[in-house]
Amino acid sequence: MDKFNIAIDGPAGAGKSTIARLVANALGFVYVDTGAMYRAVTWSVLRSGLSPDQESEVIALTERLDIRLAPGDQGQQVFVDDQEVTSDIRSAEVTGNVSRIAQIAEVRRILTDKQKRLAADKGVVMDGRDIGSHVLPDAELKVFLTASVRIRAERRFKEIQDQRSEVTLEQLEHEIATRDRMDEQRETSPLVQAADAILLDTTNMTIPQVVEHILGLCRSKVGGGK
Repeated sequence: MDKFNIAIDGPAGAGKSTIARLVANALGFVYVDTGAMYRAVTWSVLRSGLSPDQESEVIALTERLDIRLAPGDQGQQVFVDDQEVTSDIRSAEVTGNVSRIAQIAEVRRILTDKQKRLAADKGVVMDGRDIGSHVLPDAELKVFLTASVRIRAERRFKEIQDQRSEVTLEQLEHEIATRDRMDEQRETSPLVQAADAILLDTTNMTIPQVVEHILGLCRSKVGGGK
């Protein structure tokens, strides 16, 4: 099998985006960061002066948006209506509101349709919170990444020190635990491990170890990989 789809799910800060991008690079596949798509919508909502509670207006805005993901020298770039917003969507304000936007069922439906189209021709590594369970239920390989809340907070702390120098590790730990609860308890497509997904706890694993483990799963379970 030359091309197949890989779904990587897991809670906030589990390293999904980094791992998915590296796996996609190793296989020559396309990486789709669904979290960035929800952040792009959230950024657009806030920039438009809307509140996440204004659901009908948020839905209408989401339908109009042209969200594009493109590879760049420093990783994936995110564009909204041809404006590059890669850094903007990682702001504290976006982070604090993205779960509320993601809870809107119609927003999820619109973005899920976009994501399904991106994966239609196979050869996609897609990460998020409901990829294996909802977006790509037929993905040939499904992995559910997790790690302890403390470890996830420490990893995120290292990532964002330049952008959010005022944030403390304890604050991040609280944010991540809160995000977990919101993602797990939302009515539409909650964070859940798909029945046929392979659980991978990365608490004591390095990034290269996780990537190699997933590539090994590609070879043994799908017959792909290099």
